[in-house]
Amino acid sequence: MAPASGGAPLREGRAFPLGATPDPKGTNFAVFSEHGTAVTLCLFDDAGNETRHPLLDRSAHVWHGYLPGVGPGQRYGYRVDGPFDPKAGHRFNPYKLLIDPYARSFAGGVDPRAQLVGSRLDGRGEETLDIEDTARSVPHAVVPSLAPFDWGHDQAPGVPWHQTIVYELHVKSFTQRHPGVPPELRGTYAGLATPAAIEHLLWLGVTTVELLPVHESMSERPVVQRGLTNYWGYSTLGYFAPDRRFASRPDDVVREFKEMVKALHAAGIEVVLDVVYNHTCEGAADGPTVGLRGLDNAVYYRLRRGDLARYEDFTGCGNTLNLHSPETVKLVADSLRYWATEMRVDGFRFDLAPSLARADGGQFSSSSFFDVIHQDPVLSRTKLIAEPWDLASGGGYQAGNFPILWAEWNGRYRDAVRRFWLGDKRVVAELATRITGSSDLYEDDGRHPHASINFITAHDGFTLHDLVSYERKHNEANGEGNRDGTDDNLSSNGGVEGETSDPRINAARGQRVRGMLATLLLSQGVPMLLMGDEVGRTQRGNNNTYCQDNELSWMDWEASVAADRMLEFVRDVASFRKRHPALHRRRYFRGERVGGSELKDATWFRTDGEELTQRDWSSPETASLALLIDGDATLERDAAGRPLCDDLFCLVLNAEPREVRYLLPRAVGGLRWDVAIDTSPVEGRGELTLGTREGRLAVDVPPRSVVLLRARRDPGTDSQRAP
Repeated sequence: MAPASGGAPLREGRAFPLGATPDPKGTNFAVFSEHGTAVTLCLFDDAGNETRHPLLDRSAHVWHGYLPGVGPGQRYGYRVDGPFDPKAGHRFNPYKLLIDPYARSFAGGVDPRAQLVGSRLDGRGEETLDIEDTARSVPHAVVPSLAPFDWGHDQAPGVPWHQTIVYELHVKSFTQRHPGVPPELRGTYAGLATPAAIEHLLWLGVTTVELLPVHESMSERPVVQRGLTNYWGYSTLGYFAPDRRFASRPDDVVREFKEMVKALHAAGIEVVLDVVYNHTCEGAADGPTVGLRGLDNAVYYRLRRGDLARYEDFTGCGNTLNLHSPETVKLVADSLRYWATEMRVDGFRFDLAPSLARADGGQFSSSSFFDVIHQDPVLSRTKLIAEPWDLASGGGYQAGNFPILWAEWNGRYRDAVRRFWLGDKRVVAELATRITGSSDLYEDDGRHPHASINFITAHDGFTLHDLVSYERKHNEANGEGNRDGTDDNLSSNGGVEGETSDPRINAARGQRVRGMLATLLLSQGVPMLLMGDEVGRTQRGNNNTYCQDNELSWMDWEASVAADRMLEFVRDVASFRKRHPALHRRRYFRGERVGGSELKDATWFRTDGEELTQRDWSSPETASLALLIDGDATLERDAAGRPLCDDLFCLVLNAEPREVRYLLPRAVGGLRWDVAIDTSPVEGRGELTLGTREGRLAVDVPPRSVVLLRARRDPGTDSQRAP
C-alpha cells in the first residue's frame, strides 16, 4: 500500500501497544527510544519512495503517533536522531533506516552491496558517523492485517512432559526434498503442514517438533561475501515476525505459519521454537545498524564497563542483549507471549540461555527474566527448554542450574553416551546416572526426570550417521579453512573415514547407531531425536552446516533398505517406550522397594547377577551395564487415580567389542522372560535367545548392542498399561 499523500495529518496516538496497530480508519505507531532526541516515521510506497512523519509525542520514552488513512500492508521504518557518542554507549544515526522491533512481518530484503554500518574509522582510528542512506537497502516493516485467522477447533496437544518425544528439525531441510510434498510447497511452513510431512512424524512416534529459528533473520556480511547464508537463522532481525525464507506466500507469512501450527496441532503434535534472545544480527560495533543499535544502543545491549564503545559478548556473535534493562525484558517477554498466544506455539528452546542471566560481573545468577517467565500466566505453562551453556569465561556451562519450570538440553548425557559407546569404561558410573534421569543435576531443586532433555546429536555437530563414519570434521565447504565447528566430536569411523562400500564396516556402523538410539529412547527423561537420524542422514562429515542451504543440510528422502530398517527400528522402540510407563517415569528411581513391591524400583547388577557395589562402580571391569526395573514399584498414578503398574524389565547395554554374558538376579530368575528389543541382529544371525547357565537364567549380549528383556506380569496386556 502506498502512503496517502495529502491525507489527514499525524495525530497524537497512543504509547501502547508498541508496534504498528491498525484499525479500520488508520494505524497507530509506537516505538521506544529513551536516549533518542527525535524519531521519524518513514512510509514507503511500492516504488520505494519515502514520506517522513516526525513523531512529536512522547510518553515514558515511547514515541507515538496515529496516521489516518494508513492501513494493513503499508511499509514503514524509523529514523532516530540522538547523540553519536560510542564512548558513552550511544550510536544514533538518522541516515540508517531502522526496523520496528515489534513488526509482525517484513517486505524487501538486504542489499548485500550496501554499507549498513553506522560508523567508520577515521585516519586516527576514531569512529565517525557513516552517512550512506540505507532506506532502499534494508527490509521494511509492514503494518499487519486486520483479518482474523480462523483457528476453528484448534486445541493445544498438551503432551505431558514425561510422555514427550522431541524431534529437532529445520523447516526447509525437512521438506525441501520430500517426494510427498508438492514442489511449490517444499522448504516452507506449508510444506511442513502437508499430510506427507506430518505422516512421517506420526509414524515415527514424535509428539513435539522443535523448529530451528523461524524469527526473521539476516545473514552476516562475511558469510554473504563467501557466497553463503546463515541458513540456520541464529541471527535474528525481528522477534515477532516469521522468517519469510520458509514461506510459500511471503506476503502472507503470518497466516501460513498459523496454518502450519493448526495442522500440526490437529495431528496431536506440539510446536516448540528455538529462539535467540541472547544476541541479534547487528553483531559487534563494526556490524550493521538496522534496529536496536540505532533505536537505543545503551538500553538494548550489554556494554563493557569502562569501555562503553564495546559490547559484552557472551555469545560469540559480537553482542549480548541487555536483560538487565526493563525495556529489553519487556521486548523479549512480549515476543514470547505473542508467539504463545497469537501464533499458538507450545514452547520455546532458548539458545545460549545462560546469557539471559549473567550478572554485571558475568557470573550466572537468578535473573529478573526468569522471574518474569515464572509469574506469567501464559508463559509459565509453556514448555521451557534451556541450552545451558554460552561463551562466558569461567562458568559458561550451567547444566542443572536453571529454575524449577525449566528443562535443559543435557550435554552431559550426550557426552556420556558417546564416550560409553566408544568403549570407555571410565564413564560407566556417570552413564548410569544419565540414563536414569540425571537426578544429580535436577532433583535437588524439585525438578523431575523430564528436566533432562536427552540427546546424542543435534543440529550443531555430526549427525548420528556421521558420528560413526567420521573421526574428523570436514567443514571445508564453509569457507573458513576448516577452523569452524568443534574438534571434540567423540566419534569413531570404524576403520574408514567417511562413506564405504565395505559391508562389514557398514553393518558395524548400523549396529552402533541402533545401540545409541535405543539408549536414547530407553533412558528416563525426554528424548530428542535429530531430524534424519532415523534414516541415516549424512552431512558428509560437516559438523557445522550453519551456512549450507543445499544437499548437505537437506534431508534425503530417497528410500534404501538400510534406511527403511532403521526407520522401522526407531518407530518400534519409540512405540514400546510409549506403551510402558516404567520407561518414562514422572519421578526418579529411589533404589528401594516402593509401594509394597517385592523388588527395588531399580537395581544395577553385575554379570554374575549380584547387585553392584561401590567398588564395582569405581572400578568397572567392562564397558557394560545392566539395570533391573520393576514396573510395579511405583507411587505414580494415572488421571483416574489408578497405580501405573507395569512389567518387569532388564536393560543391558554392552559397548564392548565382545559378547558379555549376564546372569539375571536370583530374585527374578524364575519368571518368564522374553526379548523385547535387541539392537544386534545382522544378516545371517538369528534372533537373540535366553539360556540357562549354572542353573541361572542368562543372556549373552552381543558386542556393541542393547538388549531389553521383559517379564510380563499379565501376558497379553502389552498395550493396556500406558497411562
